[in-house]
Amino acid sequence: MKYTKLGKNGPLISTIGFGAWGISGRDWGKTDDAKSKAALHQALDSGVTFIDTADVYGSGHSEELIHDVLKERGNKDNVIIATKAGNNFYPFLGEKHKTTPGNPDYSKKHLIFAAEQSIRRLGVDALDILQLHSPDSSILEKDEPWEAMETLKQQGKIKHAGWSVQSFMETEQAHFLEEHHDLLDVIQVRYNLLEREAEKKLFPMAVKYGTGVIVRIPILFGFLTGKFSRHSKFGEDDHRRFNLSPEKLEKYLAQLENFKPFFNKHDQFSMAQLSLRFCISHPACHTAIPGGKTPQQVIENVAASDIEIKYEDFPRLRPD
Repeated sequence: MKYTKLGKNGPLISTIGFGAWGISGRDWGKTDDAKSKAALHQALDSGVTFIDTADVYGSGHSEELIHDVLKERGNKDNVIIATKAGNNFYPFLGEKHKTTPGNPDYSKKHLIFAAEQSIRRLGVDALDILQLHSPDSSILEKDEPWEAMETLKQQGKIKHAGWSVQSFMETEQAHFLEEHHDLLDVIQVRYNLLEREAEKKLFPMAVKYGTGVIVRIPILFGFLTGKFSRHSKFGEDDHRRFNLSPEKLEKYLAQLENFKPFFNKHDQFSMAQLSLRFCISHPACHTAIPGGKTPQQVIENVAASDIEIKYEDFPRLRPD
């Protein structure tokens, strides 16, 4: 495992992290807490020191599982935990939903409350990183979200402020990094072999300001493992029913044809490993956060950290 500083102000972290949405018990189909905890333990045993989660993942359940695993290990093991806030699930606690109900709330009052609740669930004195959870541009134009993050920093409740950029808005929202680079230590961006919009404006800007970059969806909800086809189906409790719809699968499969010679040339590695390596090979990127529901998935993922393939060696993405 290799390690890097998360931007000029961020902590030292592993270049492959652990994305903890998939273990939350919601939005990814049925999960098993024992297996999820085993996957987390495997990640930490394999040298992972960065875990990304959100308060809304399983209505706090993901954060609670992380706390339980770290407690079982007896200490925090120098693990950096990044969480997110901005979706107010609290009015729905106790209700049963197949998927997470949407209820955005980026008011200063709620963000401070949400941060305090995450501190409690994670069992820490302060959050290592708190990120605004993919707000739309109309929200980012308001002062309250930014004032809340500034206040939380001043109060010592968060060590670093972050912003998870809304998917497919990487160019349109890039100017918010320009405007708030003094506050933002970290951004989280949707980026992978088939989705590279962040390279246009956001990554150059992050390099300019020394902003830490976390890559989410690095294997495209599992598509870049190579295990899905145009006939793949997902359950009603799995968000991939929409994010990997038949239409999107057709599009991604067509784009993937360009990469087959590359995958064949490097067949000592899995498609997932090469996809992860691509993400962290970009000069702007510091870590990628694939999910892992089982220890075996985690073992495969973390191996990508040590692959020696440069960004320039990956095929370019052909225009649609």
